[in-house]
Amino acid sequence: MRHARLAMAEMDWIGALLALLLTLFIALPLVVVGTWAFSEVWRYPAVIPQEFGLRYWSLTLSRTDVWDALFLSLRLATTVTILSAVICLPAAYAFARMKFPGRDVLFLSFLASHAFPKFGLLVAIAGIFLQIGLISTFWGVVLIQLVGTLMLMIWIPVAAFKNVDRRMEEAARDAGATPLRVFWSITLPQAAPTIAAALLLTFVGTFYETEGAWLIGAPQIRTMPVLMVTFINNQIVVQYGAVLSVMLWVPSFVALMFARRVVGTGTFARGLGA
Repeated sequence: MRHARLAMAEMDWIGALLALLLTLFIALPLVVVGTWAFSEVWRYPAVIPQEFGLRYWSLTLSRTDVWDALFLSLRLATTVTILSAVICLPAAYAFARMKFPGRDVLFLSFLASHAFPKFGLLVAIAGIFLQIGLISTFWGVVLIQLVGTLMLMIWIPVAAFKNVDRRMEEAARDAGATPLRVFWSITLPQAAPTIAAALLLTFVGTFYETEGAWLIGAPQIRTMPVLMVTFINNQIVVQYGAVLSVMLWVPSFVALMFARRVVGTGTFARGLGA
């Protein structure tokens, strides 16, 4: 018994150490970039910056290419989210509520775009887009980013529709409500918070998507993440890229915390059980 307790205590220490190392591995780069965003002078071999300030925030926000990239990213994310909702939400309802041949296979096929190396898939699609003139166009980037939203916008809403209380729907039908009235008054209000979280995750994921926007959109389409990468790769002032990084982190963190509160840990499992 004593040996078992010692073994468990040892495992706890190992787990805590691994968790600490993982936290440092993830957090340390974020701390460094966040520090660069608020530093004005940081020269080797100093561990901390010699001067802190907001000068580079002012310089970054005064650049027209930053604002152009921001508004373009918002347009892209909004367009992709709306199109994804129009395409995926009716399909999600059908997967959750209807039985038809090939339903399970078709449902799992939405994972296909995530089952292969993403960059290889993007290169193949880029070859097709080059033939039909969609390279370096707004709609070309919309289409490539739309592909990446399909799994999320099918999986989570399916779980939302399956989690609706069927007894309330049956009671409303027994009271004489039409199918459309039942959907708008009973089904949709119960599923809406989870669907809203899926829409928010789709918007955030599209806003921060980089590979497709760079491969399909360059050089005409420059989103915020692509502009940040450009600053870093071209060795423009380090603080410019750091400021853009912080600007991208904060809204993403807030949105993901909101989505986490709405989407429970069993959501994906319920989607798989469709």
